[in-house]
Amino acid sequence: MNFLRLYWAFARPFTLVPPMVGIFSGSLIGYGASHVEFPAVHVALAVLAAGVLNAASNGLNQICDLQNDRINKPHRPLPSGRLTLRPAWTFVAITYAVALAMAALVNRETFAIYCVAAVSTVAYSAPPVRLKRDPLGSNLIIALIRGWLLKVAGWAAVSTVLTSIEPWYIGCIYFVFLLGATTTKDFADIEGDRAAGCITLPVRYGAEWSARAISPAFIVPWLLLPLGVALHVLSGRAPAILALAAIMLVWGSYVIYLMNEDPRRLVSEGENHPAWHHMYWMMMVGHLGLAGAYLLSH
Repeated sequence: MNFLRLYWAFARPFTLVPPMVGIFSGSLIGYGASHVEFPAVHVALAVLAAGVLNAASNGLNQICDLQNDRINKPHRPLPSGRLTLRPAWTFVAITYAVALAMAALVNRETFAIYCVAAVSTVAYSAPPVRLKRDPLGSNLIIALIRGWLLKVAGWAAVSTVLTSIEPWYIGCIYFVFLLGATTTKDFADIEGDRAAGCITLPVRYGAEWSARAISPAFIVPWLLLPLGVALHVLSGRAPAILALAAIMLVWGSYVIYLMNEDPRRLVSEGENHPAWHHMYWMMMVGHLGLAGAYLLSH
């Protein structure tokens, strides 16, 4: 049982929830928009595949980040010595294979999107590409995987994404959010990232500048909701979408205040800083809130 707990910790279970919720909510949105029969088995497979794929990418990232984590997160299984590299690589290979196998059972579109996401996670973490070393490349790839493609893949599990701009527009909303919001995880890792040559925004520009630079990401994506309603791109219940946009704009403004009040706290407190927690819950509420707006229109 101890080794199961060790692999569970290596998978970082707390981070598995958002992509699973993102896929599930994307499926509900696709169901609400397309008015097709809800394919429960396909959606369940897509949701589970998202969790397993995220566990695989977490494992690969920890292997490639071993130098960083010896400084930033020495309690994790690899830097603490509780897990060695060989079983870690085995875990990564198996979880990547299982995730893609489950996605293949859904349909071709879903499988193709998961393949793109899997390749992107490798490009993010592993040499020689290792986009994590570049501040722009790092944020772009995370926003692509956990924002844009997440919603599109969820929709694809229910209905085709090749005949409508709507799933891609919705994915763009979460892409813009994560393009900036993902930097909140980098503030506490400045020392280790600098030592390992990972030049994140806080490493290159400091906490104060970075906090200001990512602030628009907490406002701009939610303005795309009323814009989508006005352009008739979003087919969900309009009053519910507008209400969600209003809530997220107020919430995002508060997070901006928290980040910029004392950016040094982002460095010292890291994942314990209120802004990090708000970012996480904003993402979850954004996922489920928009799904609710589409279910109301079904």
